[in-house]
Order: sequence, then C-alpha cells, then structure tokens
Amino acid sequence: MPHRCSGSNRWLACLAAAALTTGAAGSVQAGTATGAATEWTQLANNAQLVDLLKSSGIQVDNQLTQISQLAEQIQNQLKIYENMLQNTAQLPSHVWGQVESDLNQLRSIVDQGQGIAFSMGNADDVLQQRFQSYADLKANLPSNATFSSTYQSWSNTNRDTIASSLKAASLTADQFDSEEDTMSSLRSMSETADGQMKALQVGHEIAAQQVAQMQKLRGLVSQQMTMMGTWLQTEQTDKDLAQARREKFFNAEVKSVPEGQKMEPRW
Repeated sequence: MPHRCSGSNRWLACLAAAALTTGAAGSVQAGTATGAATEWTQLANNAQLVDLLKSSGIQVDNQLTQISQLAEQIQNQLKIYENMLQNTAQLPSHVWGQVESDLNQLRSIVDQGQGIAFSMGNADDVLQQRFQSYADLKANLPSNATFSSTYQSWSNTNRDTIASSLKAASLTADQFDSEEDTMSSLRSMSETADGQMKALQVGHEIAAQQVAQMQKLRGLVSQQMTMMGTWLQTEQTDKDLAQARREKFFNAEVKSVPEGQKMEPRW
C-alpha cells in the first residue's frame, strides 16, 4: 500500500495536518503534532523522499504568501473596527461576530506557521540523518546553526511575542490556545467597550507580528530550499561523473588476442 504522504501532491495535505494539530501556545514538538508532521518523513525510499522535498519549496512559499496576506487583511480590518468602536459606546453583536471570526482566523494563522516550521525542521533532521553529504553542507546561518534548530528558535520567539502581547491585555496564551478557548475569551470581552477595545488592539498587534514573522519564515524556507538545491545538484553531478567513469571503463577497447595465440598463464 503506498504511503498516504508519499506523492508530491500530498505535501500540503500533510503540512495541513501538522498545522491543524499544533497549538499556538503549545510546544512545536509536543503531542499529536509530532506524529502528524513526522509521518511523511518516515518514507523508507530515499529517492521518493528527495523527490517530495524537491517539489515542496514553491508550494510552501505560496502557502506562506497566502497566510501573510490574510494576516495583513485581518490587521487592516481590526483597525477599522477599532475606529468604529471609538465612535460608539460598544460594537453591536453582529459586528462583534465578525471580530470573533477574524480573531479566530488569526489564531489559525499562528497554528499554520508553527506547523510549517515544524515540518521544515523535520525535513532538515531527516536529510541530515540519511545523507552524510547533506549533513556536511554548511548553511548560511549564524553560529553554525542547523535549519532544524533555527525553525525551533523562530517558533519559540513567535510564541513568546504573542504571549507578551496577550499579557499586556491581561490575557494568557492558554486563552487563545484553541478555538473553544478563543471564543470563550472573546465572548467575555465583548460584554464591555473596554474589553472589546483590548481584544481589537491585541488582535491588531498580533496580526502585525504575524505579517513580519511569516516573512521571516519565508526567508528561512527560501534559504533551506536553496541549500537543498545546491546539495541535489552536487549529488547529481557526482552521480553523472561516476556513471561516466563506469561507461568509460566498460567501453574501453580490449586489446585483441593475436589469432592463433594460445591463452595461457605466463610466469
């Protein structure tokens, strides 16, 4: 039976599985996210794994572009709601319903970014484990860091930044850790104009952060795919050279034995 994440067209599906099971405030290496995101890395066939990774760069970059654009749209929309609230005692329920939807979408954006960082970090780990030639490559990262550790650092920084923004509004990361908790928190905040304003301000701030953070994540993915491309090109060059040497060896002209000469050992 083929592996359900073995085809290149399944990359985003596997990535989405990782994103959906990774909490914004939870560890990027914890819980069910680990199983979901590592599933595709367990391919036994190295060639299949390499083909999958070769096809993933553009798809991941496109997904990050869409996520970043959505975060920017939410940022702009929340600013409009802020301006509306300044001119009224409290946002009406139907408008607040849109606010809740936007903020819940923002929580999902954070999850997706964490999922991508986790999956791409796994890709780096697996390639280093399976291919010494890849492990020997030096990434253009500070302090000789690996992409895996750099993605983990990005994830930690992103979570800490979000937690700091929430804390400034007397909120905790746990309150935005799941859709249910997010909705519960927002319903409580909707009861007063001050609560609504705090939710809008912190949402606007987190949306702005995600625009910047997704840009950084895109940069990391781009660097990783460039290095991977360099490695693949080197691997192919080495294979071509080895093949050429084999062909030269086997196609070399064998000196013919003079007619009538007996083949016998000579001491």
